[in-house]
Amino acid sequence: MGLLDSLDLTKQIEEKSEYKEKLQKYQLELLMLQRKLLESRLNVMMVFEGPDAAGKGGVIKRFNEHLDPRHIRVYSTVKPTNEELRHHYLWRFWTKTPGQGEIAIFDRSWYGRVLVERVEGFATKTEWKRAYEEINQWEKTMVDNGTILLKFYLQITKEEQLIRFKKREEDPYKRWKINDEDWRNREKWALHNEAAEEMFEKTSPGHAPWHLVEGNFKWHARVKVLRQIAKTMTLALG
Repeated sequence: MGLLDSLDLTKQIEEKSEYKEKLQKYQLELLMLQRKLLESRLNVMMVFEGPDAAGKGGVIKRFNEHLDPRHIRVYSTVKPTNEELRHHYLWRFWTKTPGQGEIAIFDRSWYGRVLVERVEGFATKTEWKRAYEEINQWEKTMVDNGTILLKFYLQITKEEQLIRFKKREEDPYKRWKINDEDWRNREKWALHNEAAEEMFEKTSPGHAPWHLVEGNFKWHARVKVLRQIAKTMTLALG
């Protein structure tokens, strides 16, 4: 049994009032921590990975909701440009690293090399196998240089993903979030999980561990992520 199989995806917060109370608690705590971060020589980088419609965007939105937006950048990682393809695949992420006191959030990230690029054949076996060590070394460099690095993987069931896909297609405000590629990815669900399991095994050192989040219930996922961010930043900032 892999780590994804061991997740209890039935975890949830039953009452909306409980959710709102916990959300506001951590949002206020994070606002205070952001003020502390701005006075420090540190910065924060966050990575969000997981299946399509796992709730990554919703978590990021709640994290940012009451923070000072001038010091936060959110990057949605898509297909590399021709300019980016001329460089090592980590180059386009080097150029987006935050300065002192700043926060950078990556909605999908350099882990695409060992996830989607591996599954879809965009990277050769030699390239994606080599990437584990390349990523570990790069992240160690960032952490040693003052980066607070948080990595989250949101997981949902294939059945829950289907429900969310259909809701997106029916909602004119969310229809832009769904396309043919999302449907095609479902056909390789097992391969994506296999790639994720190996990623957890090979890229979760003590200074940059993966945090797996049960995503079937969005309220639970949002609170769990914000709580972990607050805990990690508190320890780093003293």
